[in-house]
Amino acid sequence: MALANSFIAPNQKGTKEFACPLSLAWCEICKLVQLSYVVPPEKMFSNYLYVSSTTKTFQDHFFNYAKTVKTRLDSKDLLAVDIGSNDGLLLSCYQKVGMRAVGVDPAKNLSDDANQRGLPTINRFFDSACVKEIIDTYGKADVVSANNVFAHIDDVKSVCQNVFKLLNEEGLFVIEFPYLVAMFEDMFFDMIYHEHLSYISITALNYLMKSQGFKIVAIEKVTSHGGSLRVFLTKVSSKRDISQEVGSFLEDEEQKGYLKSAVYQEFAKQVENVKMSLNQFVQKITSEGKTISGYGAPAKASTLINYCGFNSSHIKFIIDDNPLKQNTFSPGANIRIVPSLYLNEHPTDYVMIFAWNFANEIMKKIEHLRERGVKFLIPLPHPKIV
Repeated sequence: MALANSFIAPNQKGTKEFACPLSLAWCEICKLVQLSYVVPPEKMFSNYLYVSSTTKTFQDHFFNYAKTVKTRLDSKDLLAVDIGSNDGLLLSCYQKVGMRAVGVDPAKNLSDDANQRGLPTINRFFDSACVKEIIDTYGKADVVSANNVFAHIDDVKSVCQNVFKLLNEEGLFVIEFPYLVAMFEDMFFDMIYHEHLSYISITALNYLMKSQGFKIVAIEKVTSHGGSLRVFLTKVSSKRDISQEVGSFLEDEEQKGYLKSAVYQEFAKQVENVKMSLNQFVQKITSEGKTISGYGAPAKASTLINYCGFNSSHIKFIIDDNPLKQNTFSPGANIRIVPSLYLNEHPTDYVMIFAWNFANEIMKKIEHLRERGVKFLIPLPHPKIV
């Protein structure tokens, strides 16, 4: 597979793309599901085209996130550090609820943009030198957050060690990630791509965190990415009690079979079945002379498109609201990315909504196309017209 966010500039079209295996492995000891091949992070994150502020859904999500975090902290002069802060959306939300905030992100384009907008962001990977810089400049943190980024990191132990140094004694380490069980149960296999190194269960996370001096004290379910968890951790020495739901999650995962291999083998079979079903669905539409476009060019779209073997003969073009992706071509399949205005001028018979986690927001935006006979198609967990 090509890298999911390596969009191709028009002048690079036709040149050979970097590609490498995309496969999962399961550890019998710690129970972590992880990629078997790790791409160097510099290859994926130095110039990054995913921007978290693009959707109203995520703007609301992170504002509520910041409020939730603040209610769990007692002190007034609070410092929040966000790892993988992207364009600074969560930093701005921390500021809105009255917290000091600093971000860390390796993508220079996003860090520069955030700093220009008054959102202090350190342009580097989160390492020990970065922690020293933060402590020297701002002091120790009351909360360190890592949202949809913890699963992107290969050396998670060093991250945990650096967070441990950065946090004050009663501080919170908050991570949010797509939940392995939700991904399996709802067949959202398009969440698998090279940036997502780990596919996390509470069992595996608990195994890791215990070894690094942390304890899970609370877990919240959130709707983003088809079903995510927001996990609150503290140092083992913290006075915070462990909530009842932590034990409930561990028990549930064991009962559902996530501590044994059979559930993973069954998932692999089901993924293949969904691929066949979607291919047949698309083949039927195109054989009738009908046309399909895509809406949304998130990383998950690259996985789905390339795994199913789609190209521009199946998907005419893909609409995306992120200006950084527009007028480029999708990784691997080389399908043109265009702004939403293009769809109004060149409507297709079907619009396949690749960004299914924002389907409601997208369908409201293009609802007027229904009057022109356009049908909306959600590809997963099974293809359906909505």
